[in-house]
Amino acid sequence: MAEHKHKLEIFRGRLKFKSNVQKIWGVLIFLSIVTAVEVALGILKPPVLLNYFLGIKILNWIFIIMTIIKAYYITWDFMHVRDEKPFLKNTIVVPLLILIPFLLFILLWEGSYIFEIMFDGLKAWDFDIY
Repeated sequence: MAEHKHKLEIFRGRLKFKSNVQKIWGVLIFLSIVTAVEVALGILKPPVLLNYFLGIKILNWIFIIMTIIKAYYITWDFMHVRDEKPFLKNTIVVPLLILIPFLLFILLWEGSYIFEIMFDGLKAWDFDIY
């Protein structure tokens, strides 16, 4: 049986490694840096990033984008989706391209509705039945 070798580069071939162990450490360091930036932004909350863009704070957009980047690299490198056949790659990627925007739409739509309800006069949730 032919031996299948994993691709040893990340960032579309811009960074190449000599072994799988080096590649795992490289991806781990990259994911750690992205997580450290997320944590630092979450702690510091720069006032510039608290402005709104398309109904959400810019800081929240950064968190969403960085989370998608981390999910991409975890599945692409650690779960070896990169080494699969194109059909299997598409069965994983295409539903996510449909599902993630749909879930973001629901989150924004319902979140703005709840904000309007709370902002326009309803000050507390009261679920008592009399």
